[in-house]
Amino acid sequence: MGKLDGKVAIVTASAGAGIGQAILRRFAAEGAKVVVTDAHERRTMEVYQDLKSKGYECIGVPCDVRNWEQVQNLVNKTIEAFGKVDILVNNAGINRLAKLQDVTDEIWDLVLGVNLRGTFYCSKAVLPHMLKQKWGRIINISSAEIFVGSPMGEVPYATAKAGIVGFSRCLAREVIREGITVNVIAPGFIPNPFLERIYGKEGIKAMEEAMPMGKGGKPEDIAAAATFLASDEAYYITGCIICVSGGLAFW
Repeated sequence: MGKLDGKVAIVTASAGAGIGQAILRRFAAEGAKVVVTDAHERRTMEVYQDLKSKGYECIGVPCDVRNWEQVQNLVNKTIEAFGKVDILVNNAGINRLAKLQDVTDEIWDLVLGVNLRGTFYCSKAVLPHMLKQKWGRIINISSAEIFVGSPMGEVPYATAKAGIVGFSRCLAREVIREGITVNVIAPGFIPNPFLERIYGKEGIKAMEEAMPMGKGGKPEDIAAAATFLASDEAYYITGCIICVSGGLAFW
């Protein structure tokens, strides 16, 4: 038996080669019915077809988490397919490097829109269903960067990720008597193709060498923490941050 047998899970931005897909695949392996969703339709359907070919119960629903109508459609499609939604992982994120004096309204709106508004929209959309069944797990992905800072031009990103912590703690208090937990995972440096596009290969190498352990983590490390928080084992944990950072930040 898996830790998530019979549960239904939505993981946003789960078609990319990184944390979201690692969480999605771990959830499926633990017995959950999973919803592949990403802003990129082709990648969404490719991951969906791959999981389906392996015998997992799943659907694929493209979604831009900044768009309320698309988020509602994502949740409606989940309910139509599986009758409920038990777990939401707000993993969708984006970053644009720019020193503060060079941050435009477009950069600010994009980074906060995907990271923070997306977390708000998706949580708001699933909450009525979780309240109705008196059970739910909302797991929000922040960043260890909010504790250690960055000199690389990441004020919008850190602002959004810090906002996710405040959002999560307040929501946890709102639903604490309803069988719903809300927690945060703050990853440290997790190398993946998404980060390589932002920082370049040399930047990735330099950051790995600077880590307390001398290396970055793996998406599977975040998936393990998410699986624990989504399971019944974590029923008494809410409003908390689990910092999976290899010693980069302590919390």
